[in-house]
Amino acid sequence: MKRAIPTYELYGEEARERPDFWLHCETIPSRSSLHHWEIGLHRHESFFQILYIVDGSGDAIFGDTVHAIRPPVMITVPPATSHGFRFSRDIDGFVFTVLASHLKVSPGERSRLGAWMAAPRATRLDASEDGRYVALTLSRLGAEWEANRSHRTDLLDAYLTSALTLSARLDEAHPAKDDATDTQDERRVEHFLGLVQQHHRAHKPAAFYARELGLSPTHLNRIARSVTGQSAHEIITRKMTDEARRELVFTRGSVQEIGFRLGFADPAYFSRFFLRQTGMTPRAWRLAERTKLGA
Repeated sequence: MKRAIPTYELYGEEARERPDFWLHCETIPSRSSLHHWEIGLHRHESFFQILYIVDGSGDAIFGDTVHAIRPPVMITVPPATSHGFRFSRDIDGFVFTVLASHLKVSPGERSRLGAWMAAPRATRLDASEDGRYVALTLSRLGAEWEANRSHRTDLLDAYLTSALTLSARLDEAHPAKDDATDTQDERRVEHFLGLVQQHHRAHKPAAFYARELGLSPTHLNRIARSVTGQSAHEIITRKMTDEARRELVFTRGSVQEIGFRLGFADPAYFSRFFLRQTGMTPRAWRLAERTKLGA
C-alpha cells in the first residue's frame, strides 16, 4: 500500500489554512541539509516552485520519473505535482516558492507559456545569451528578495516573468508549432496583449484594439479565443481586474485613489466593477488578501 504523499507550503512544515507570503526564497542547502540532502516526495497545493541549481548534482523526482540534475539548470514544479529531490552535499542554488495565483500566467492557461508551466520541467541553462540571462535573472531575484528593500514587488514580478518566459523558449522538450496560421495568430494576440497593457487605463473597447490590429472585432475575438480561451473583452476586463488587485494589495492608496489611477472617474462604478469580477468589494478584498500575506 502506497504511503500518502504529504502537502506542504514549505517542505517539512505543516500546511496552514492560509499562506502568509506570495514569494519565499531560500538557498537549497539551508533546507536540504536538515533532511540529509534528500527531499521526500511531497506536493504544494497553492504554490509554483522554481529551483535554480548552479553547482552539485543529484536527482529530481517527478512522480515515478527521475531526472539527473546537471547544473546550471532551472527546475519548475507546478502546484499539486508530486516531486522530491536527492542532492549531493556540494549542491548550491536557490529555491523560490511562489503563490500560483500571483503569477502573470497561470499554469495550464491556454497559451504556450501556460502549457509549458503546467508540467514539471528541468531546463538546462546553456551558454546561449538567453541561458546566461535566465541564470543572471534568477540570481538577481534571489538577491532582491534577500535585500528586502522597499518598492521591490514590481522588480520581483519582472524577474519571475522574464525567467519563466525565456526558460520556456530554451526548453528543447517544449514542442514548437509548425502551422504558419497558428504562429501568425499567436503574434497577433501578443500584439493585442501589448496594446491592452498600454491602453487599459483608458478603458478602450475591443473594437479599438481590432482597428489597431487591422482586424474586424469578430476576427479578433476568434483568434483571442483560439490562443487564450478568452474573448477580447474578457482579456481587457481581466487585465483591469488584475491591475486593481495588484494596486489594492501592494500600494497604500485609498480605494478611491486606485480607482482614479485605473481610469474610473466614479468610485462607485469602480467598486461595482470590482464586485462583479471578484464577488467582493475592493475594501473587503484588500483586507482579506493582506491578511493572507501577513501584512
